[in-house]
Amino acid sequence: MPRASRVPSSRAETALANGTSASLPSGPGSPLSGDGAQEDALPSIHLSSRPSVLLVGGTLNQTRMMHQIAGALGERARCWFSPFYADGYVRWLAERGLLDTTILGGQAKAATERYLAEHHLPIDDRGASRVYDLAVMGTDLVVPRNVGATRFVLVQEGMTDPEGWLYRIVKGLRLPRFYANTAMTGLSHAYDRFCVAGDGWRDRFVAKGCDSRKIVVTGMPNFDDCAALLDNDFPHRGYVLAATSSLRETFKYEDRGAFIRMAQEVAREHGKPLLFKLHPNEDHARARREIESLAPEALIFEHGHTDHMIANCDVLVTRYSSVVLVAAALGKHIVSDLEPETLARLAPLQNGGTSCEAIADVCLKVLQDRTVTA
Repeated sequence: MPRASRVPSSRAETALANGTSASLPSGPGSPLSGDGAQEDALPSIHLSSRPSVLLVGGTLNQTRMMHQIAGALGERARCWFSPFYADGYVRWLAERGLLDTTILGGQAKAATERYLAEHHLPIDDRGASRVYDLAVMGTDLVVPRNVGATRFVLVQEGMTDPEGWLYRIVKGLRLPRFYANTAMTGLSHAYDRFCVAGDGWRDRFVAKGCDSRKIVVTGMPNFDDCAALLDNDFPHRGYVLAATSSLRETFKYEDRGAFIRMAQEVAREHGKPLLFKLHPNEDHARARREIESLAPEALIFEHGHTDHMIANCDVLVTRYSSVVLVAAALGKHIVSDLEPETLARLAPLQNGGTSCEAIADVCLKVLQDRTVTA
């Protein structure tokens, strides 16, 4: 995971949990970022009272981003966290375990709940205990009613799915956005601001129909200081890394046998050993059987720091995944469904790990604008 060490310290966690005014470390000199500047480098935006902010997790990556943003907000806001949630029939399906391959249940929700508990973060499930001044989420495929009723900042999580035939049908017929998965990111238009990873991403979202006036290029937490990943303790170096996907778990077609054989061919071409890193949301037992059957020479990792594995590899083989963002930022040779020119345009802004501060500034500006216009 990118910059795993950059989560708020115990002091910050205690302040969040207790709702106290103790300063949460943030800015480049804090545990959130890892270099030497001071907290007062943050923009000076003041509100007459401390607003209440709900930060909604989802994937573990989204949840970590929300944690970092809360740390950057510091004493300027009172923050609570919730796993991702929905209303209506989507909630009904999730509560019956029918959406366990999504962030509404299963492994993703369990990982978020475990993360929030381990870091002693204040939880307000579904944001049900109070009316919030602002909500922050890493997706808008589903916008809960209470989020849509308040100020809302959307933060890009990672790669988005390609705009294929399903995207065109969902968009054309105005079907529920989640049917086309992350290809529909940004198209709720329900947010006040949309924080994105870089200029190339801003152009991409505008081309889809997002309002350019709402988009702010801030960089993307967990993907904004990829050079720091090179200092790691993963024991292997100089290999071909094949990062698998969860396409089948989200009801998309994948020829896994062809993917494994392609990874083998790339490893042979480069004269490098082959490692597989399994996607956290896929069926690991099935994936392991497939790889062991077709590529018994390969090492298989079900868990571990994927981004450290990317940092140490010579070549990354994947499909259409956020892992390419790290590899592109580090200048790795990439074999994927994306053209090299597209990858170059979509490489995330590298700002030394300060995206969370920029996003916190956007959040405070949205709140400030509301107090002026209310």
